[in-house]
Amino acid sequence: MGIAYDLCAHNGFNVLHINTTKNAHVLSLSDQVRFVQKHYFMECQKPALYHGHIAFLDFSRLGMAKKPIFINIVRKPLDRLVSYYYFLRYGDDFRPYVVRRRQGNKMSFDDCVMKNEKDCDSENMWLQVPFFLWSSCRMLVRIPGSEWALAQAKRNLAEHYLLVGVTEELQDFIALLEAALPRFFKGATNLFAEGKKSHLRKTFNKTYPSPDTVAKIQASRIWQMENEFYDFVVQQFHFIRKRTLTVKDGVISDKGQQFMYEKN
Repeated sequence: MGIAYDLCAHNGFNVLHINTTKNAHVLSLSDQVRFVQKHYFMECQKPALYHGHIAFLDFSRLGMAKKPIFINIVRKPLDRLVSYYYFLRYGDDFRPYVVRRRQGNKMSFDDCVMKNEKDCDSENMWLQVPFFLWSSCRMLVRIPGSEWALAQAKRNLAEHYLLVGVTEELQDFIALLEAALPRFFKGATNLFAEGKKSHLRKTFNKTYPSPDTVAKIQASRIWQMENEFYDFVVQQFHFIRKRTLTVKDGVISDKGQQFMYEKN
């Protein structure tokens, strides 16, 4: 979200971080109502971009006729798990001074998998699918590997999200945001291409797992379902990108208006 913070003053909008108690991903029912009502009535803060690690909120279910525009970004499930595993031990270059929960534990991800430790359990990958389910129904997906959850996450993505990108194609994601939402993201593509990319974080001492470890993780049902969702996101993202963006001399830009009005 560093791009949004860099652009907010110039483009005239507010950026608000939703910080939940104990970093909870699910809001209580009463907090859901409080949040959507405050969002609806806080005209002094608009236009605004809200961000945070919380599950999808269906505003219409909470009595709101007007809904915000939803965007999100996902990552390859195994890459996310490995990165988080080492992040808990070594941190990253964003806040290198923070003492992490597993600091001092130098066990590699490969050894963790070999010993069937909890931190590398495939169930820890069951995260991105639940994020696309409304908070009040997440009790239905507490058991990782729910077929219903996967199908509903795909449906919510298709019906409620303007754009969901992938971290592996971040530049194109930013270009699409600028093309679709210039009120917020005008100048984002150049800022990303020419800047120091200080908004990107790098986990320290991260080592990619061995082929044997990868094979073991990918044999799990949870990886297969999370990866199916990731592939679905990629397909949707590539379709939107193909229809929206063009590349000329290495520069990514919007194709521009491709419709016109005619009199009968």
